[in-house]
Amino acid sequence: MSYLKFDKNLLINLDQSLTKEMLRTNQAGAYHCTTLVGCNTRKQHGLLVIPIEGMDYKPHVMLSSLDETVIQHGAPFNLGLHRYQGGVYSPAGHKYIREFDCEAVPRMTYRVGGVILTKEKIFISQENRILIRYTLVEAHSPTTLRFRPFLAFREVNSLCVANDAINSKIEPVNNGVATCLYKGFPTLYMQFNHKAKWVDEPNWYNGIEYVKDLERGVPYCEDLWVPGYFEVPIKKGESIIFSAGINEVSPRSLGKMYEAEVASRTPRTSFFNCLKNAAKQFYVRRGDNMYILSGFPWGVVLARNTFMALPGLTLAIDHKADYEAIMATAMRELMHFVDSGEPSKDIKGIESPDIPLWALWAIQQYAKVEGNDAARKLYMAPVAKLVDSVLSGKYPNLYVDSDSGLLSTDGHEKAVSWMNSMLGGAPVVRRTGRLVEFNALWYNALMFASALAEGDEALVDRRNEWLAEAEKMKEPFISTFLNESGYLYDFVDGSYADPSVRPNMAIAIGLDYSPLDRRQRKSVLDVVTRELLTPKGLRTLSPKSYGYHPNYIGNPDEREFAMHNGPVRPWLTGFYADSYLRVFGLSGAGYIDRLLIGFEDEMTNGCIGSLSQLYDGNPPYTGRGAVSHATNVAEVLRTYRQLKRLGAYY
Repeated sequence: MSYLKFDKNLLINLDQSLTKEMLRTNQAGAYHCTTLVGCNTRKQHGLLVIPIEGMDYKPHVMLSSLDETVIQHGAPFNLGLHRYQGGVYSPAGHKYIREFDCEAVPRMTYRVGGVILTKEKIFISQENRILIRYTLVEAHSPTTLRFRPFLAFREVNSLCVANDAINSKIEPVNNGVATCLYKGFPTLYMQFNHKAKWVDEPNWYNGIEYVKDLERGVPYCEDLWVPGYFEVPIKKGESIIFSAGINEVSPRSLGKMYEAEVASRTPRTSFFNCLKNAAKQFYVRRGDNMYILSGFPWGVVLARNTFMALPGLTLAIDHKADYEAIMATAMRELMHFVDSGEPSKDIKGIESPDIPLWALWAIQQYAKVEGNDAARKLYMAPVAKLVDSVLSGKYPNLYVDSDSGLLSTDGHEKAVSWMNSMLGGAPVVRRTGRLVEFNALWYNALMFASALAEGDEALVDRRNEWLAEAEKMKEPFISTFLNESGYLYDFVDGSYADPSVRPNMAIAIGLDYSPLDRRQRKSVLDVVTRELLTPKGLRTLSPKSYGYHPNYIGNPDEREFAMHNGPVRPWLTGFYADSYLRVFGLSGAGYIDRLLIGFEDEMTNGCIGSLSQLYDGNPPYTGRGAVSHATNVAEVLRTYRQLKRLGAYY
């Protein structure tokens, strides 16, 4: 039985089925995302969404959806589903659904009278092409399938309005057609592995609504162009394959192409396999470079998310080569910035002050898995350069105090940490001065760099300097951040110490090296457990702290305000687990094991098989934001593999 399986009773109930989404990617930036029943509820949903190089690699919805119709005895039964203005769902094809399962590929089963039809979708790796295979399992009379493509040709965050500027020309190609609605876009090729009849019937389908955007208080209604439809006869036991891509393909190759892709997939038969598949969806190759997308469906390549997610998305699933490829790309851009001060065009936010700290942490995770010798060989030079760039004040907006050794940064006008929400041109959470996780990461980086350089005669003097800097900041860290209540201030700016109970202290106590002793770590851990821990990770703010706003709902301003003032972030579970195991040792493994159950429950919620960007801070902890988020998947995977190494999984 499939690990991800949904029956008719759930699927025909739109209140339930429209909350469940599915995602497929090609590991080159393209994706397919929609609800389980095929009704698009976000403007970012689409059957074929691709990045376009000439448009800054921004994803664009080419083919929004494909409506299928079963025809028997001249009677049409439309399997499609759209929401139109006024909340009207048409043509209500979900009533024919009998089952959905998602093991190797997502498969929907329909029943129309005596007809049983299955539909399976798969992306071609590294190619902007999606294949859909239809199999007629049962039929008692001649059957024809009709396919009506809904075209958008727009950027994912915009909407299409009926217009006269489109190029409505349709070009015949082998077993299909090709079209390009607007200048500057690639041509879309729609083909079948069987002979297909094309019928011109051009029309705008007006007033299609996206209910998720309606809920989010953003524009939510658009018009889509439907140039006509295909008709293909199909016999019992026969399969036909539809291809949508930006290059013409040989129809004869579609069958082998489909089977080869299926054979390369990891079946989603367990919690780990679901997360492993989700992890690989964030990989992006562009020529010789390899990146990590921050999330779907509106993710970009971000420096901070890259380094935070890299160990979990690669090393935790035994993809060492992918770690090294992604790190090579990211480190090249980071070193260029250190040398020239020029921000990267391909990796956003590389100039943020905490980037070298997270990069060093990511390399430390590699050393823990592959050993110091392997890490030293590949990364000793960039580690030394990054540490020295911080010490010398070369990295912008990151300052080392000569007396205390503590780091400070200016976050008055721009958000400088991962809590980066902005409203009205100012940070929502104005963290400035000495930030707790910045300083904890810095202490950890100095100690790690010293450990990595041990035995290297060329680095003796620098190693001693790094150790001295770490020792210098040890007592000031404790006196600055550890308060009488037993937890850590979130930031200290001059004489002001922010008392908000936030999860950044969990990062500080979860690192391999910490200025805090075991007793002090436990004191902080107790507060984190008591006030921040939920089944979905750690809250971004304690309910007891001023400004707690647990639900990520409302218009864009309301959501931006709430983002880091209460909602839960699953990725923080990784640091919580690290700190718990450091305090309690092997006896804490069972507790962390039970904690992961809350994430396994999410495999059948939201975007099935993955984790949302954030969750409400109060029960029932509803998933919000991006449907699949890299750092969340990464850190839950890293925690899972850590438990496996400790013997919690067999």
